[in-house]
Amino acid sequence: MKFILKNSTLLCIQIILAIIGLLVLAALIWFPLIEGRAEKLDLFHIYMDPFILYGYLSSIAFYIGLFNVFLFVSYVRRDQLLSMNTLRSLNRIKFSAILFSILIAIAGIYIRIYHHKDDDPAGFLALCSIVIISSISIAIAATIFIRRLEKKLAIGTGKENLNN
Repeated sequence: MKFILKNSTLLCIQIILAIIGLLVLAALIWFPLIEGRAEKLDLFHIYMDPFILYGYLSSIAFYIGLFNVFLFVSYVRRDQLLSMNTLRSLNRIKFSAILFSILIAIAGIYIRIYHHKDDDPAGFLALCSIVIISSISIAIAATIFIRRLEKKLAIGTGKENLNN
């Protein structure tokens, strides 16, 4: 039995992806304002904190991955699952997930080493662990899907056309 997603379901997935992107952006903007150190700082110093800036730079990898998931779903909606564009999109998803997990691991190590003595970094480190495991899982799923797609493309088009 073949599993086929309807166009309306794929459109709903794309809308959910856009909402996720907007919610993460809102959290990136709002969270520094409620953080404990922000009580005595003005807006410039809140957003110019090196760790906050690192979070914004790290979020670029997240948004690249999210955009490529959006592209992947749009290729599936247009019935272009077996195309090189889909393969490129999956590769970008994989590398974005790997890069994002590395950047989150670096942030976790930084907080673990340099946290204030009165602060407990356990909550932040737990969140880092969850995000890293999620990102690695996405990268593994993308890799599995890439291999299956490469096999189907190699069977359908011949191995020599796969390199184009």
